[in-house]
Amino acid sequence: MLDLAYLIPLFPLIGFLITGFFGKKLKSEALIGGIASAAVGLSFAVAATLFFTLTGLPADARSHTTYIFSWLAAGNFNVDVAYQVDQLSIVYALIVTGIGTLIHIYSMGYMHGDKSYPRFFAYLNLFIFMMLNLVLANNFLLTFLGWEGVGLCSYLLIGFWYDRKFEGVNIRFTGDAANKAFIANRIGDFGVLIAMFLIYKTFGTLEYNAVNTAAAVAPPDAGIMTAIALLLFLGSTGKSAQLPLAVWLPDAMAGPTPVSALIHAATMVTAGIFLVARNATLFALAPDAMTVVAVVGVTTALVAATIGIVQNDIKKVLAYSTVSQLGFMFAALGVGAFTAAVFHVMTHAFFKALLFLGSGSVIHGMHEEQDIQKMGGLKKYMPVTHRTFLIGTIAISGIPPLAGFFSKDEILWMTFEHGGHGPMWIILAIAAFCTAFYMFRLYYLTFGGKERFDHHRLHPHESPVTMTLPLNVLAFLSVVGGFLGVPYALGFFASDHPNLLENWLGPIFSQANGILGRGEHHSIHAIEYVLMAASIAIATAGILLASKLYKEESEKPAELARKFKGAYNLLLHKYRIDEIYQALVVSFIYQFSERFLWKVFDVKIVDGLINGAAKTTQSAGESLRRIQSGVTQNYALLMIAGIVVILTWLAVG
Repeated sequence: MLDLAYLIPLFPLIGFLITGFFGKKLKSEALIGGIASAAVGLSFAVAATLFFTLTGLPADARSHTTYIFSWLAAGNFNVDVAYQVDQLSIVYALIVTGIGTLIHIYSMGYMHGDKSYPRFFAYLNLFIFMMLNLVLANNFLLTFLGWEGVGLCSYLLIGFWYDRKFEGVNIRFTGDAANKAFIANRIGDFGVLIAMFLIYKTFGTLEYNAVNTAAAVAPPDAGIMTAIALLLFLGSTGKSAQLPLAVWLPDAMAGPTPVSALIHAATMVTAGIFLVARNATLFALAPDAMTVVAVVGVTTALVAATIGIVQNDIKKVLAYSTVSQLGFMFAALGVGAFTAAVFHVMTHAFFKALLFLGSGSVIHGMHEEQDIQKMGGLKKYMPVTHRTFLIGTIAISGIPPLAGFFSKDEILWMTFEHGGHGPMWIILAIAAFCTAFYMFRLYYLTFGGKERFDHHRLHPHESPVTMTLPLNVLAFLSVVGGFLGVPYALGFFASDHPNLLENWLGPIFSQANGILGRGEHHSIHAIEYVLMAASIAIATAGILLASKLYKEESEKPAELARKFKGAYNLLLHKYRIDEIYQALVVSFIYQFSERFLWKVFDVKIVDGLINGAAKTTQSAGESLRRIQSGVTQNYALLMIAGIVVILTWLAVG
């Protein structure tokens, strides 16, 4: 049964080929959307079947590699197209295909009437195919193929409405936003490419299992391990939007909302988490690199969370929330809490996909309006969207017993226990407070209070069932999903193996945990209950503050903005990070390219060499042309002179 793993990426590939090449001929939107959705749904069915097959095997036998064909073979270098089905890859495959199926169904309603309807679903199917190659690959090179593939699909989907305007920092069209995402990711991808060269040079293979086993048995030089880990992390900062490469994701909201939900909330942006988790052994052998991962994650979580509290575009708030939540995941990876990071990947996929799709429902019902300052009172017009959006808001805020509480609390506890007993926990707690505040600010400004929109121009309405059905499913998962990882401190819920996900992923991270000196069993400390209560209190405080300021019409937010004008403007303009990049990086590259590469190197050196060679040839031709005068006496004279020269040379010789 496990040999059928190739079917998981195959179905979306078939869907891409059908919708991409024959979509316009099919004409029916229902048929096009149905084919694309069914392709991903079938992948989910196969993934679920393989998951249940794995559960029936012993814990140490839940890893199977399916070889498809030999891809590259040159001397001792061999790379196969092969899929590795184990506890980590199957979790990711279920997330990608499960959330992907719901978003495909949602898109059938959201994209109704779009002139490029078939192209949109072709791109979505291609993205799913590439993402599945990324997470199922048994080697770095096949993962890199999927890695670059999702980058391409991200470019195509962000710029899908290339003819529409989009106002952002130095961004005026969706195509510009797509370029920004593509270029920022290329910087990180270069790091992954160099890391693969070092890995092959060090270990002689690119297969994950072989590399991790070799590293654990005979660890190479610490400098090499640190370099490999940091280069892999550089790629992860690009794909998962961490500082300093986080600038692309907020502008990526220029794409259709289903794209934001699929690529920039639930799947592609978690690829960096997957890459670090898959190579947990390599990172465990590079403690300095893990410290960098933790520091970058914590910093990103706080910076993005503070920016989110003043944003007014409904999708921009969720975008900065995504960057912040990814920071939580990297903080967990940095302290060796690999299972906690993957757990938050899963729960975040549920509630963030729900929130993005909910925002899309609002935008759809408000006729493309995205400014939450021009909304308000929508709960009576959009009851299903309101109810499900509220569930997602509570979940991401970390209120029990919804999913976000369990995964976020696990990260907070692990960062406290393994991250220095204080500083990291405090920073992440502040970020958690900001999360609860800006999410309920978003909720109240959108659904509560007075109606601030123009009734003559806008007529809010509930979305069709193709859009509300995925919202209800994701809302249910946001409620119950956390029980897959009930912490041991709350083991009275299920005394036998309460943390199902930790037991499931345990064998994957056993090598790394052994290197880090972590035991197999989670110890319970009294302080864990104290910190758990503190995290709930912090989230509740954020909610209460947002309720006080935004639940009813109030002048307090405006007064606070005026009172703290400097801080407010700094956050509103996102710490001027884009402007700093524009001044220090983009403008420098433009000026260097114009003043040196073009006017000096290109014009004077490259063109000078080419033009000089041409002029030399021309001058030589002009000189030689004069010899061909057509006068016979001159030819005879030259022949005699030549004979004299030859005879003289022979005589002297």
